[in-house]
Amino acid sequence: MLTLPNILTLSRIFAVPLLAFLLWWPGWTAGYAMGFVLYGIIALTDYLDGYLARAQGAVSKLGIFLDPIADKIMVAAVILVLTAQGFLRGPVVGDFHVIAGLIILVREIAVSGLREFLAGLQVSVPVTRLAKWKTTLQLLALGALIAGGAVPEYQWVHLTGLAALWGAAILTLVTGWDYLRVGLKHMD
Repeated sequence: MLTLPNILTLSRIFAVPLLAFLLWWPGWTAGYAMGFVLYGIIALTDYLDGYLARAQGAVSKLGIFLDPIADKIMVAAVILVLTAQGFLRGPVVGDFHVIAGLIILVREIAVSGLREFLAGLQVSVPVTRLAKWKTTLQLLALGALIAGGAVPEYQWVHLTGLAALWGAAILTLVTGWDYLRVGLKHMD
């Protein structure tokens, strides 16, 4: 069913290759500026699709299925491109910041698998308030890292993105453990 919320969700998925293209050249500050704008639009549609679906009573199975996938595709693509282009590098620890990105990716895959497993048992695992904070911090961190590529002369933007990425990684571990703890109750 192609409702406006579902079209917004699909637009997020289709925008990811363009976002990756804009972020591919680390020295292209205009590309990173355009990527930051596109990233902001994608993040806004993430909020809007859910809001509109609830407000219009248009929550659909397709939307419930696609929304978390669209989020994970965008987050994974941005983390991978930023890693490939050296943006998860910082002072003192160098490339160690890649570990924060890896924690986020591993948790997203693990929780998706756990949700799929539990769905087969007809067990629902609702998204917690802390998980929503994790997602918000994750989106802000990646946005700051992209913005840092647009304004490399302001090193604090990049450093803020790295710090927020670590904050998101810590919340990722906490929320991942919460989901795992619920899931373990349903395993043999």
